[in-house]
Amino acid sequence: MQNRISADRPDNLTVLVLAGGRARRMQGQDKGLLKINDKAMIGLILRQLEAQCENILINANRNLAEYRQYGYIVVPDQHPDFQGPLAGMYSGLIHTRTDWMITVPCDGPILATDYCKRMMEATSESARKIAVAYFQDRIQPVYVLLHRSLTDSLAACLHSGERKIDRWYQQHDFFRVDFSDNADMFENINTPDQLAAVSAKLLADAAPNMDRRKCP
Repeated sequence: MQNRISADRPDNLTVLVLAGGRARRMQGQDKGLLKINDKAMIGLILRQLEAQCENILINANRNLAEYRQYGYIVVPDQHPDFQGPLAGMYSGLIHTRTDWMITVPCDGPILATDYCKRMMEATSESARKIAVAYFQDRIQPVYVLLHRSLTDSLAACLHSGERKIDRWYQQHDFFRVDFSDNADMFENINTPDQLAAVSAKLLADAAPNMDRRKCP
């Protein structure tokens, strides 16, 4: 069927990094540019994504020049006033040139190494146009795979004033993709304390690798 995808066709997939939020709980700081152990979160995420997908877009609504320095097209929301992830997804869909688009939030710096592959495979045998990551009996709505044919549906949803992601998904037959083996992926950073905790975790995880490289 036309809207199916194959794990052997990564060129038919675009990743959209959602970095367009207002970040109220982080005192309005641009979360994608916050530093984790001296590296901006957006850079950490892009490095992981580059190993999984060739086509990448960044959705951002401020500091556009800084995001463009990473070498990818930056797409602001089409709707003003920080209207949430759905608005970012819509901007991504109208700019993507592939049939499929997958999203990641800029405040989730730990990704499963097979995130894109697993989401793609979930729909390779299905006619469904939405696949959503699933963890601990809950969907993780900003980790989603969308078919480009949903662009008009999402435009209508936003025009109606709806901003709840789950409600738009419920209008369609979507597939849940189990990521119960990747708890770290959903440790999103919303507060300074969470930023410090994730920074410490990544530093601790990196320490054994650093020690091995020092060995003769």
